[in-house]
Amino acid sequence: MTGRVLNFGCRLNTVEGEVIRGHLAAAGADTIVVNTCAVTAEAERQARQAIRRLRRENPEARIVVTGCAAQIRPESWAAMAEVDRVVGNQEKLEPATWASDGPRVAVADIMDARETAGHLVTEFAGRARAFVQVQQGCDHRCTFCIIPFGRGPSRSVPIGEIVRQVRALVEAGYREVVLTGVDITAYGADLPGRPSLGQMARRLLSLVPDLPRLRLSSLDPVEIDDDLWRLIGEEPRLMPHLHLSVQAGDDLILKRMKRRHLRADVIRVAERARRLRPDIAFGADLIAGFPTETEAMAANTRALVEEAGLTFLHVFPFSAREGTPAARMPQLAASLIRERAARLRDLGARAARAFYAGRVGREADLLAERDTGEGHTEHFAPARLIAGRILPGAIGRVRIAAANDDGLLAEAV
Repeated sequence: MTGRVLNFGCRLNTVEGEVIRGHLAAAGADTIVVNTCAVTAEAERQARQAIRRLRRENPEARIVVTGCAAQIRPESWAAMAEVDRVVGNQEKLEPATWASDGPRVAVADIMDARETAGHLVTEFAGRARAFVQVQQGCDHRCTFCIIPFGRGPSRSVPIGEIVRQVRALVEAGYREVVLTGVDITAYGADLPGRPSLGQMARRLLSLVPDLPRLRLSSLDPVEIDDDLWRLIGEEPRLMPHLHLSVQAGDDLILKRMKRRHLRADVIRVAERARRLRPDIAFGADLIAGFPTETEAMAANTRALVEEAGLTFLHVFPFSAREGTPAARMPQLAASLIRERAARLRDLGARAARAFYAGRVGREADLLAERDTGEGHTEHFAPARLIAGRILPGAIGRVRIAAANDDGLLAEAV
């Protein structure tokens, strides 16, 4: 057996999983690493289930657990008989962690972290798009979120380091790069000169002219800076798809979540973006069944999907995280949370179908991600070739011939 990494959760874990994979290879370590997520109880349950399965299938393997869940509650993972070692989110990125045996639990205080380590990742196993970490941690304290305690304070990667990584990825053949982090609209506040996310993205695109496609991970609706607005309106290499961290569409719930926006802010952002780029598409994170949410409040969130024109919904049933203020609020019944999540997901499915139907007969640029011709268009719409061929990792012009519940059916032009 060679080193393996199983990632759960966000794109940042994907990037860090590749860093770990490189360290394992350099050390020649026969280790299975489970890189956990702590966003929901379900994410933790899936990781524990995976660890037990891995132990059954690999009785002699060395299993190490890391990631946000391990950072926040290392003792609970160390208590699992299947686990050999637990390491923290800082330690997992250090070569020395994987080069030799260390303490069974190696988890430092993440709140002391002040820097982001510079890791040059030029290969993402099985992926046609690459992810670049530009920011780490979060200084905000949304009442439902445990992640700041897993990731530490907000800290940014210097622009020069980002440019170096993206250049290397383009040279390695990647045609699309996604800038990722925990709270990327907080980018730059800790750097000299306090460059904004938009300023960094503008410089990146200028300094790496051969990069065809740039995407951004989740954005806080009220923290889109002026430079980023200009890029949205003027830069075709910035893809016409924004994913917004919305969470709810009711103002009282948003205040109880301690979010920085109201529902009207989401609508204004969507309207401004459409004025600048009329064909832009929006994704959104939404939480169903937040404590104290009434049916009228839930209806406000559903109404926002249509009012703001949100297309691709990531719906999370509320999951109480021990240690967060929301866990101490009056909770809804689990059955009601599931019902509201199902209604939001159904609404999202209908919005996506309507978007797919509206693309039929048009042309698009498809990044092929598999030999089967599956990939994503510039709007991040899933598409599959039914005629012609585009090599995996390449971008080709296609005509949208049809659509179904799963996405678009395309013909190479």
